[in-house]
Amino acid sequence: MTIRVGTSGWQYRDWRGVLYPDGLPMRRWLERYADAFATVESNNAFYRLPSRENFAAWRERTPTGFVVAVKASRYLTHIKRLRDPAEPVRRLLDRTEGLADRLGPVLLQLPPTLRADAALLDECLRCFPKPVRVAVEPRHDSWWSDEIRAILETRDAALAWADRDSRPVTPLWRTTDWAYLRLHAGRAEPRPHYGRQALQSWVARLLETWPEQTDHYVYFNNDHGGAAVHDAITFAHLAGNAGASVTRVPDLTEAAR
Repeated sequence: MTIRVGTSGWQYRDWRGVLYPDGLPMRRWLERYADAFATVESNNAFYRLPSRENFAAWRERTPTGFVVAVKASRYLTHIKRLRDPAEPVRRLLDRTEGLADRLGPVLLQLPPTLRADAALLDECLRCFPKPVRVAVEPRHDSWWSDEIRAILETRDAALAWADRDSRPVTPLWRTTDWAYLRLHAGRAEPRPHYGRQALQSWVARLLETWPEQTDHYVYFNNDHGGAAVHDAITFAHLAGNAGASVTRVPDLTEAAR
């Protein structure tokens, strides 16, 4: 079992002095991040899909084995709302080819106002070739049905488990042979940190649900004040103590020097 632990993005100014030394220019932050963590979820692709050349540059700036999960463009999920997915998916995959072996799962985060539509979801997932791992994060309760679960299982797509306020906001379905977890905001002080008990609960859920050979992708989206960095480190240590193999995390006593 390998648990890849990282954060949702890396370009946060308030991480200076947490993960990034005060004198380190922003243009070198990806290299520092990739020294500290073995994976990142690219949130900026949602707002503006990078060019293939930009993705290729990220590949060149990160070490072998580094994994970039890519949040699909809002054009597909929020503007088209999954309709006519062939061209947006083709464009996404054409751009992400620049990552080559660094490409991890593609995340489809659906808008909270989008109600369940099994046909739209199935058509969209069919546009992705088999080697591409796709995780889906619906945010409307109408998606929690046996029909939607069956589509995810048939298309070998993961339901992205999600947490907000230190509790699950999605069903804990296992729909494929790998796991994807997003942690948006904890309830510990100072907000939006997570407490150890909440993180221990997520470690236990993952280890109880998937066998030892599973790949796990775990991303902290509570970036404010560097909470994501601190919580990713705590989560990794808890998972390691539970017997899981966990990818690298930084030692903050050294990282911000």
